[in-house]
Amino acid sequence: MTGLPIHAVLPDLLATLRDRPNAVLVAPPGAGKTTAVAPALLAEPWCEGEILLLSPRRLAARAAAERMAELAGEPAGKTIGYATRLDSKRSAATRVTVLTEGIFLKRIQADPELTGVSAVLFDEIHERSLDSDFGLALALDAQGALRPDLRLVAMSATLDGARVSALMGDAPVVESEGRGFPLSITHLGRRAEARIEDEMASAIRRALAEAEGGLLAFLPGVAEIERTAERLDPLPAGVVLHRLHGSLDPAAQRAAIAPSPPGVRKLVLATSIAETSLTLDGVRIVVDSGLARRPRYDRAAGLTRLVTERASQAAVAQRAGRAGRQGPGQVYRLWEEAATAALPRFDPPEILEADLSALLLDCALWGVADPRTLRWLDPPPRAAIDEARTRLTALGALDQGARPTPHGQAIADLPLPPRLAHMLIEADARGWGETAADVAVLLSERGLGGNDADLELRLRRWRGEKGKRAQAARGLARNWLTLARSSRATSRDAGAGAGEGPSRALGQGEIGGCVALAFPDRVSKRRDSSGADWISVGGRGFRLDPASPLAREDWLAVAEVGGAASGARILAAAPIDQAGVEALFADRIREGTDVGFDPATGGVRASHGRRLGAILLSGGQDSRADPAMIEAALLEGVRVHGLDRLPWSEGARALRRRAAFARQADASIPDLSDEALLATLDDWLPPALAGRRRLAEIDPAALSGALDGLLGWDARQAIDRLAPSHFTTPAGSTHAIDYDAEAGPTVTARVQAFFGLAEHPRAGGTPLVLALTSPAGRPIQTTRDLPGFWRGSWAAVAKEMRGRYPKHPWPDDPAAADPTLRTKRASSRA
Repeated sequence: MTGLPIHAVLPDLLATLRDRPNAVLVAPPGAGKTTAVAPALLAEPWCEGEILLLSPRRLAARAAAERMAELAGEPAGKTIGYATRLDSKRSAATRVTVLTEGIFLKRIQADPELTGVSAVLFDEIHERSLDSDFGLALALDAQGALRPDLRLVAMSATLDGARVSALMGDAPVVESEGRGFPLSITHLGRRAEARIEDEMASAIRRALAEAEGGLLAFLPGVAEIERTAERLDPLPAGVVLHRLHGSLDPAAQRAAIAPSPPGVRKLVLATSIAETSLTLDGVRIVVDSGLARRPRYDRAAGLTRLVTERASQAAVAQRAGRAGRQGPGQVYRLWEEAATAALPRFDPPEILEADLSALLLDCALWGVADPRTLRWLDPPPRAAIDEARTRLTALGALDQGARPTPHGQAIADLPLPPRLAHMLIEADARGWGETAADVAVLLSERGLGGNDADLELRLRRWRGEKGKRAQAARGLARNWLTLARSSRATSRDAGAGAGEGPSRALGQGEIGGCVALAFPDRVSKRRDSSGADWISVGGRGFRLDPASPLAREDWLAVAEVGGAASGARILAAAPIDQAGVEALFADRIREGTDVGFDPATGGVRASHGRRLGAILLSGGQDSRADPAMIEAALLEGVRVHGLDRLPWSEGARALRRRAAFARQADASIPDLSDEALLATLDDWLPPALAGRRRLAEIDPAALSGALDGLLGWDARQAIDRLAPSHFTTPAGSTHAIDYDAEAGPTVTARVQAFFGLAEHPRAGGTPLVLALTSPAGRPIQTTRDLPGFWRGSWAAVAKEMRGRYPKHPWPDDPAAADPTLRTKRASSRA
């Protein structure tokens, strides 16, 4: 197969790697980089060992290996194999292994020299997953210290090649053309009040009627996929529906990717798993919701939650490209064309938003106390490192000097997040090993045993399932338990170990005990008779559906929550009783008078009695707390849970954003960032706390006054000059400048208000981003070059708008027209 665009640049790549250890390959979707590069390296004189090809997802890893093996005329597992958490095919003859990024991290940690490996290829590195960034950082470190002969190649479709090149020691950048067929894009828009599955079902039916070929529809998550599937029933004759997401059985995933039988049209409802690395045979149509679901770590709450948000420009471009892989394609988008420019350009790097506990522990074992000393595209935030260090110390994984303990080594030996690895090791020492291993799998592999909040119910269902995925998951649990016992046996602090006898029936509260070991801060007590409100040991308030059988329990060990931290919903939990809680955490129970911050209320709780964290086990409230202790508790609450807990006025928030922007031009302006304000919290916040018991009671004017005091008169004048708060249009309307917009300082206003402007407006020397709207306030264009817009696409926009808004002016030469916010009739009467 030599017709792929990548083959035109392979000679350049091969020549580069003969002379240099690193290279950057930029190749658009369809160029063939995933399946062509690794086999081409096998015949190179320097390549005597194995080639590792890193893939961001299990489905993509398996599909890439199977496709390369097919092209080589061999079964997967011979020359070309793969390794994922639930499935692998490799042999002694394997020269190319496609593996997920997490598997690679474990491999390089166990063998920093990567013995027997000649090259590591990082595919789809533009996705900027935490594991990908970390894997590249470790590989570069190993290459510099131990393996100067190791070849490293960063590959991507949408990549800032120069930036990655600099990270990799000014590695040469090789660029390939893509093989994309023409695409026709239709913007359907979307009714704000309508459910996404209703709009998607309507768009899919329209697309099936108007265009030919298979259809791939992008939805944010599994729930939306299922609801859309329900609304599409019954399907037109000859159309077969497939689902495609990470929790499916591999056989179902393969069916979604494989060619359809003659006379059958494929309809695939997919998550973002289908954005990259995969070619779905027969797909000529893409319907894009424009939404994505991503994990976001709430550092103040210590929770990772899934949020649904707009997909980035890079992501929607990748999605559209799926329709043009094998022929001309048709794309339907559920947003207005002008809104595309307002989408974020790229997905945010996961390292800036993730829980860094595993990364910090792995770095400590690597011999790097501060992860920021490694080579990163974006270094991990200091606050995230500090928070992760606190958690790992509490788990006993790090000592007070931030050095890994034997228990930390045992945790790192397991292919699990630190909390779950700690749970498995500690639970096995108590005789709960089999249960803990099963709980770890349930919390790692979505969909096993259903999605009920009751983990006991899910575990019973899963143990009765017979499918290949369920069986593979049970094998995974056994492997993890074996690894945990091996790690405990070699750890100095192993403690009393459990035997390895036959699996036992579930003990009362055993699942809850396992979950509590993993998430001690989420052990929760019911607050009301309905079971809807819960208070956790860590102080967070949780919500539970009162109809759930769990609502009748007094105590729950909570594993997963979703939604905002202020009202997070319990998604996975198991019952536990108070006796079990006190037995597990006897060393953490304190007795006496306690004054602390209550994140659930934003106020101070003062009580006397026995307490486990924020939960009063016995005793009562104390209303005579020392004012100094109240002030200290409120200060600590802000320090731990963030400045967003303060009742800032919108003016104060805007001032901080403006100050941050102005500081780029004038470094003498005081820093009002979260980091800077938290560092000086004791200097400016106490006066606003006098006489208060809750943060909500603080006068917002006092906070604004504190900011003014930190800035001073000269700095305020500089901010007003460099970052004005408002912009006045030629039509006389005044609009706030949004300094928090991703594209830069942005003004949103009707396009007619800018008529007559021949120069682009600026704020403190920086061109404003103009979000131009129709008379109805709907976006029609976003620009940093207003004169260019007048000369360029204005004619097409005006032609369309005249039909929609005939009462308003749409002149041929807006640069010479009078600005106005009136209709043509109203203007003529003036």
